[in-house]
Amino acid sequence: MPAPEPAGPAAPARPAAQAERIGLFGGTFDPPHNGHVAALRAVSEALSLDRLLLVVANDPWQKSSSRAITPAEDRFAMAQALAEGIPGVEASRLEIDRGGPTYTVATVEALRAEALASGRPLPQIYLVIGADLLADLDTWERADDLRGMVTLAVVSRPPTTTGVQPPRTAPPGWRLEWVDGPLVDVSSSAVRDALARGGAVDEMVPVAVMHCILRRNLYAVDR
Repeated sequence: MPAPEPAGPAAPARPAAQAERIGLFGGTFDPPHNGHVAALRAVSEALSLDRLLLVVANDPWQKSSSRAITPAEDRFAMAQALAEGIPGVEASRLEIDRGGPTYTVATVEALRAEALASGRPLPQIYLVIGADLLADLDTWERADDLRGMVTLAVVSRPPTTTGVQPPRTAPPGWRLEWVDGPLVDVSSSAVRDALARGGAVDEMVPVAVMHCILRRNLYAVDR
């Protein structure tokens, strides 16, 4: 009986699928502005993300009770215009398509469910927020569940009028990474106020966003 032939070299093991690193930057974006651009660029460079999603809120319940909100489709169009100028960033309509009030925890769960349904590992999700939101985190919908599913990517904000930065602390139990980026002192409310007065916003919003505002006749801007 012939001796068995020696076995050939073993096939290399297939590498295990890597968990996707996803940045989640949610907001009303009414309108998006250069502060958002600075934060997105800083987060993208600091965290080596696979995807950075600009998630447009459908019904931002913490704001819609206090002021009129621009329709979601208009805000999504502006977010798309902003995202197209930043490599690796994509505007997401996850919350718009889901409908109803906007809760970050539901969006995180949707991203995790999407990965599981595709046979991929659960993603590492970095929730991008400004330092001014840290104190309110535990008031968010299902904050206890959210805390266990994300790492906070906290973007530094411009100093207060006294020149003092907020302390770098977070409520207990949250995983946190600080991201220092260019400090751009602008807000959506400041842009809306300037547009309402007929003022120039060239240094506040990207050109593509301004074109979108004009094209959709938003904020009562004259052409």
